[in-house]
Amino acid sequence: MTKMIAGQALVKVLEEWGVKQVYGIPGGSINHTVEGLYLEKDNIKYIQVRHEEVGAIAASADAKFTGKIGVAFGSAGPGATHLFNGLYDAKMDHVPVLALVGQVPQTTMNTNYFQEMDETPMFEDVSVYNRTVTTAEQIPYVINQAIREAYRQKGVAVVTLPEDLTDKEIDYVSPKTPKIVKNNFSQVINAEDIENTLKLLKEAKHPLVYAGRGLLGAKDVLTKFSEQFNLPIMNTVPATGVISTDHPNFIGTFGRLGSKSGFEALQHADLILFLGSEFPFAGFWPKNLKIIEVNNNPYDIGKTVDVDYAVIADAKSYLQALIDTGETLPAGDWLKANQENKKNWDNWLDELAKDDSKGLNPETVMAKVKELAGPNDTFGVDTGNVSEWSVRGLPMNKNQRFALSGLFATMGFGLPAGLSGALSVPDAQSWSFSGDGGFSMVAPDLITEARYKLPVINVVFSNERLGFIYYEQVATKQHLYGVDLTGADWAKVAEGLGGIGFTVTSIKDVDEVFDKVKKLQASGNDKPIVINAVIKQDDPVATAFMPLDEKLYGKDAVEAYSKQYNIDVSKQPSLGELLRSKGDNQ
Repeated sequence: MTKMIAGQALVKVLEEWGVKQVYGIPGGSINHTVEGLYLEKDNIKYIQVRHEEVGAIAASADAKFTGKIGVAFGSAGPGATHLFNGLYDAKMDHVPVLALVGQVPQTTMNTNYFQEMDETPMFEDVSVYNRTVTTAEQIPYVINQAIREAYRQKGVAVVTLPEDLTDKEIDYVSPKTPKIVKNNFSQVINAEDIENTLKLLKEAKHPLVYAGRGLLGAKDVLTKFSEQFNLPIMNTVPATGVISTDHPNFIGTFGRLGSKSGFEALQHADLILFLGSEFPFAGFWPKNLKIIEVNNNPYDIGKTVDVDYAVIADAKSYLQALIDTGETLPAGDWLKANQENKKNWDNWLDELAKDDSKGLNPETVMAKVKELAGPNDTFGVDTGNVSEWSVRGLPMNKNQRFALSGLFATMGFGLPAGLSGALSVPDAQSWSFSGDGGFSMVAPDLITEARYKLPVINVVFSNERLGFIYYEQVATKQHLYGVDLTGADWAKVAEGLGGIGFTVTSIKDVDEVFDKVKKLQASGNDKPIVINAVIKQDDPVATAFMPLDEKLYGKDAVEAYSKQYNIDVSKQPSLGELLRSKGDNQ
């Protein structure tokens, strides 16, 4: 038993749960918790951000990169409300985050005091656990329970701390209960589910796997299953990296951020094995599909798409049970045609990367990143067109880690995620990827990267346009309004905020600048780097609907689409054409 202020005891609990850093900005109502961080500064890092939103997003990214709880704090009033963006990101992507929220002293609550707000109902919707402490002595217990609930329910825990309680001296005893964050028992899979799955797979002519975040960390099992059963694999965007992006059976993803190979595979599939996901865009899949959905949360099954067969199970254990049967499926024309289609798509992206005749293509930058990225690097990806370029171009073929704002899709995610990557995976290179719209929302926190000597490579795609929204306004025949941006020299901004800045406008620039960056990092650079990539304003190829099969969409539609995006159909034959050339007439 040791006497200490409750704010220090709070930090002791964080240490016991393995928390490495806490993000936030001091303020009167949270200062005694900050004092606790000072007293424990040798054991846990306090990261002073320039905006609480950045801290909360970085905490969410911590959880996405590591699987361990992220922690951020804000003082009463505006400090608390600034946390919401990052907390909703964590809520919607189901990752554990703890928010510590300051409150005015208990004696002044309910008296219209300065910055007083009724914070408990404010955080009710975003949280899985939401408590206001009422005594100093209970603070360690409540923090401990909050972390347990954040892990158990994969969400946000909020603890509100009246200012006068965290300053009180208490007797602190470290609890003996082990810090268990997940079940460690083996799941027994229903044999009937395995038997029925095998029957459905064997009956299907064009089956494929659609893998979600529930299979992150199960790359070896998913790969083995795909190879044993000779099935093409697709994944949801938040699950990028669930299988190596250079595996021949991986064919991409579906939708706005997708690939030709992914879109067309869905148009010809007759069975989807839908694993570990609540993918909201499944409702846009073709309606004539049979779907087997596997999820360990029964309430997620059928949430986004009606299914034919439901399996309540951990997806990894389920796949292992299928592998253990020793069964297999032939490597037929279906798999071979999908592999060829994906290879053609990759070749097309490579051609874009080699062409700057009309301005710099973002694919050029992504190809160079792919060339230089290490096996354990982290990639923090912002929302917008940059998500498309990143999903299509980043190498997720070793132990790289990928994080973006999946279901909440908040702009401004990239830079905080880069900050998080440098802190949570310090033995690898951290990258962030942003459009100029998202980057401008959070650019001041380059100061934070500089302050803590974090050599993050921040790539900013500058085209003076909110490109994702521009496309939506064009597609819905609206007036183009509010989507143009006033440009900025992000390289100079970087220098002004303590970093190193470069601007690239051509393939030659990209080669030269990335060579300089490589040498800087090899020499021990400890400053953040910004690469301001001034790209042409062309929209990324639209993959949500790709009419390239004359049999399905007609000659006029194919010609119009291929002309719009400069696609040579002789080099990019449709999947339907590839199948028909093999004698498969669907």
